[in-house]
Amino acid sequence: MFSEVKKCLVLAVPLAAAQLAQSATGFMDTVMMGWLGSQTIASGALGVTIFSFCLLIVTGIVSAISPLAAQAYGAGNREKVGTIVRVGLGISLVLGIPVTLLIYNGGALLLLGQDANAVALAEIYLRAIALGFIPALGFAVLKSFLSALLQPQLVMVTVVLGTLLDITANYVLMFGKLGFPALGLAGIGWASTFSLWSTFIALTVYICNQPRFAVYGIFRPLSRKDFPLEHRRIIGEIFHVGLPIGGLIAVEAGLFTVVTFIIGKLGTNALAAHQIALQTISISFQIALGISLSTTVRVGQLVGQNDLLATRLAGYVGIAIAGLSMGVVGITFWLVPKSIISLYIDISDPNNADVVALAVKLLGVAAIFQIVDGVQVTAGGALRGLKDTRIPMLIGIFAYWCVGLFTGYTFGISSGYGAIGLWWGLAIGLAIAAIIMTWRFSKKTTNHG
Repeated sequence: MFSEVKKCLVLAVPLAAAQLAQSATGFMDTVMMGWLGSQTIASGALGVTIFSFCLLIVTGIVSAISPLAAQAYGAGNREKVGTIVRVGLGISLVLGIPVTLLIYNGGALLLLGQDANAVALAEIYLRAIALGFIPALGFAVLKSFLSALLQPQLVMVTVVLGTLLDITANYVLMFGKLGFPALGLAGIGWASTFSLWSTFIALTVYICNQPRFAVYGIFRPLSRKDFPLEHRRIIGEIFHVGLPIGGLIAVEAGLFTVVTFIIGKLGTNALAAHQIALQTISISFQIALGISLSTTVRVGQLVGQNDLLATRLAGYVGIAIAGLSMGVVGITFWLVPKSIISLYIDISDPNNADVVALAVKLLGVAAIFQIVDGVQVTAGGALRGLKDTRIPMLIGIFAYWCVGLFTGYTFGISSGYGAIGLWWGLAIGLAIAAIIMTWRFSKKTTNHG
C-alpha cells in the first residue's frame, strides 16, 4: 500500500503543481486586466469565458489519450502508445481548426444582451488568443503522453516557465515596453498565444531530442497507410472515451454558470461573495485535479498489466489522497477565511462588511465542498483509467443538476437562505456524485477483467 501511495504522489505532485500554475495564469491575466480599468476587465471576462469554455470541453475530449496510452504502456505495447498519441495529435488539429475560427469570430456569440462596447473589446481579445487554441490542445496531448510514461516533472517545469513567460509578455504588450506598441487588452491575448505556442514547442523539441522517446515515433507524419482498421478503431475509441469527458466538463461548468446567474439576482453583495469563494475553490481544486490525473494514469497502467487487485488499490489510494488533501484545504478555509478574502477586497473597508461576512460563510461551506469535490473528481479519474466515461457523465448530470441544482434552489430561493442555500445544494450534489462514482469504481474493479 505504501508503495502505491509513493507512486501516486510521484505523479500527483508535479501534475498538481502544473494545474496550479495554469490556474495562476488565468488569475494573473484577470488581475492585470484590472490594471487597464473596469471596462477592460468586464470585456476581458467575457472573452476569457468563451475561450476557457471551448478549451475545457475540447481538452476533455483529447484527454482520453491519457488512459488509452497508460493502458498500452502498462501492457508493454510501445507501438500502440505511439499510434494513440500520433492519432491524438491529428485529432487535436482537426478539432482545433474549426474551434479556432469559432473563437476568432466569438464576438457574434456575445451580441445577445451584452453591451456593444464590451463586445467590441472582447472580440479584440478573442482574435488575439484564438491562435493559441491549437497549441493548447497539442500541449494537452503531449502532457497525457508524458504522464502515461511516468514523466510528469517536465510538464510541471514547462507550465511554470510558461506562466512566468505569460505574465512577463502581458506587461510588455499591455503597456508597450521594450519597443513594442501598447496593445492593451489585445496584448494580454497575444501574450497568451505566445506563451501557449512556446510551451508546446518547448515540449515538442524536448521529446524529439530524447532518445528514450524516439521509439514511440509520435511525430512521424500520418499517411494514407496509417489508416488501417486498427487506426480507425483507435480514433473511434478516443472519441468514445473522450466525448463523455467533454460532456461532463460542460455539464459541471454549465451548473456553476447557472448558479452564478441565480446568485446575481440576489444582489451585488451576494454575487461578489460568491465570486470570491468560487475563485478560491477553483484554485484549490487544481490540487485534486492533479491527483485525479495521476490516478487515471496509475489505474490505466495496471489495467494494461491485467492486475485487478493493484488496479483497485491504485484507485482507492488516489481517492483517499484527494480527500485528505482537500480536508487540509478545508481546515485552512475554516481557520483563516478573512486572510483569504483579503486577497480580493479590502476587508477593513466598512462598505465591504456584508460581502466579507457572506464570503466567510461561503468558505465555511466550501470546506466541506472541497472534500467531496476532491473525492468525486478522483473517483471519476479512476473510472477514466478503466475507460469508463459514459456512465460517469450520466452520474454527473443526475448529481449536479437533478440533485445539486434542485436542492440548492430549494434551500437558497424557495426557503430564503440565499447564496448559502445554493452552495449547500452544490455540496450535496457533489457528495452524491462522490458516493456513486466511488461505488461504481468498486463494482467495476470487482467485476472488471
